Amino acid sequence: MSPRMPQSRRAPRAVVIGAGFTGLAAAWELARRGIGVTVLESDREVGGLAGSFEVGGTRLEKFYHHWFTTDRHVNELVGELGVEDAIVYRPTRTGMYYANRFYRLSTPRDVLRFDALSFSGRLRLGLLALRARQVKDWRALEHRTAAEWLLELGGPEVYRVVWQPLLEGKFGPYGPQISAVWIWNKLKLRGGSRDAKGAEMLAYYRGGFAALAERLASAIREAGGVIRLETAATSLVTHRGRIAGVQSGAALYPADAVIATPALPVVAELLEPHTPRAYIERLRRIRYLANVCLVLELDRSLSETYWLNVNDPTFPFVGIIEHTNFEPAASYGGRHIVYLSRYLPEESALWRMNDAEVLEYAIPHLQRMFPAFSRQWILDARVWRARWSQPIVERQYGSLIPERETPLAGVYLATMAQVYPEDRGTNYAIRDGRAVGRHVADALESRPLHGWSRGPAEVPSGLAG
Repeated sequence: MSPRMPQSRRAPRAVVIGAGFTGLAAAWELARRGIGVTVLESDREVGGLAGSFEVGGTRLEKFYHHWFTTDRHVNELVGELGVEDAIVYRPTRTGMYYANRFYRLSTPRDVLRFDALSFSGRLRLGLLALRARQVKDWRALEHRTAAEWLLELGGPEVYRVVWQPLLEGKFGPYGPQISAVWIWNKLKLRGGSRDAKGAEMLAYYRGGFAALAERLASAIREAGGVIRLETAATSLVTHRGRIAGVQSGAALYPADAVIATPALPVVAELLEPHTPRAYIERLRRIRYLANVCLVLELDRSLSETYWLNVNDPTFPFVGIIEHTNFEPAASYGGRHIVYLSRYLPEESALWRMNDAEVLEYAIPHLQRMFPAFSRQWILDARVWRARWSQPIVERQYGSLIPERETPLAGVYLATMAQVYPEDRGTNYAIRDGRAVGRHVADALESRPLHGWSRGPAEVPSGLAG
């Protein structure tokens, strides 16, 4: 009898579902470790919520983006890619619209001038931010709502004027349920991104976040990774109780591991045939708000404020972000860019409006806030929608978050719902994407892999989903 020839070892293969920053960061870690990685993205470009469109010859984010000076994970990645010179740091002006007035709230001195509150209320507001940043263990806040905690720290006047409108504007009917941990993180993050005079400093990537996503995608390809655009994952393929591949229409992508980065209810659809019902229900337990973002291109500036919180329940947008008070209008052919953002349930009337209806709906409200505003100022307008935009971070949210590893062997989760206690953002997308990428690389390198040679066409025909 002839001796049995040993099988040659092949490189492990992974599929990453989603080419937002989480998926790209995970693929970057895998590709650098020599693992054959394929990224599947249903959109026509990489970047996820940092996807872009063109204004004045420059790419602009569909949904407003910046990062904080304390966001070390994005800074480290930019350094690895060798594009540090593309980062710009600028002070920003923040403000609030309340009771038909505009207030600047960029520095501690601005807080003392905030006469929408009594003098004692202003002191309470300033002290609230300091007391919030003294909390070191967020777990102590898990059992409390933001409303309960903010009322305790600042009192009823500060809560009614400042915090209640923001919570209800952001989360709508879910505002009273939001965890104290969510608002604590916001206060901590913004407080850590101020200069010596107390002004907030923010960072931006020259050419937009889409340019950073494209640079990262290029690095992945240079390291041997593959990125498939307009390629949606439609189902998972298993073999002997573990993942074997990802189906996209008629195409099959073999995989020894899969990292899923879309929203948890979307991932639940893929996992439902392969995991216990209780697990699928757990993924669907976390609720999300959608977002409608109206982007105006104007021939002049709307105001001097970059970030305007709208503390007026009759105004349909929770924030007005004038991007060109941060990145100059010269970057966009002299056009002034204004984002109007609204988080809302999917059944909301605004979510169901078409683009023209959203614009017509917004104009009278803008004219009420800015009496000089005219529709003749508008050079162009775009409406962007994201169904799975904001996880609803309710009390005891930490107990709802699924683990990185799923019941289906070889499938891992890395979603924006899991960055808790932080809130969603590019910095944490990169952090968690890289962490799961390293975890999967370690797992694959420690597992003996034999069998199939490379390529979807060579997957054994006996595999069944």
